[in-house]
Amino acid sequence: MQEEINTIEGYLQAQGLKFALVATRFNDFVVDKMVNGALDYLVRHGAAKEDLTLIKVPGSFELPVVVKKLAQKIEYDGIISLGAIIRGSTPHFEYVASEVSKGLAQVSLDYSVPVGFGILTTDTLEQAVERAGSKAGNKGVEAAAAVLETSQVLNKL
Repeated sequence: MQEEINTIEGYLQAQGLKFALVATRFNDFVVDKMVNGALDYLVRHGAAKEDLTLIKVPGSFELPVVVKKLAQKIEYDGIISLGAIIRGSTPHFEYVASEVSKGLAQVSLDYSVPVGFGILTTDTLEQAVERAGSKAGNKGVEAAAAVLETSQVLNKL
């Protein structure tokens, strides 16, 4: 049945597209691996290095406001947010993770720009390391892939 209807899909070609990556300095020993993975993915899929911009922010809580400012500029085809929120012994984890998630989703909806959610929310440092390029893949690569494909879908609509 699917082959009988008009289907719109994105393709994984980044040539001619501009992307911003907004990454946290907090937990940078984990986040930098996701940044490198995302950059490598985009370049391997045709993005020119001059079409990629990396912005560093102090922590995950600062991501939404910076991503919003970038979205307002209408300069980028997609924005990839990268950070690591690791649970501690206080409720701080829940507050930060919740607000960052809501903030990034709201920016994407308000400005119709894909915002990649490359924010690790883990219980332990070991889980974060696993998701930043070892056993569990690289969530930076996954966020870049999602933004690339979504930007292509939006360009077709």
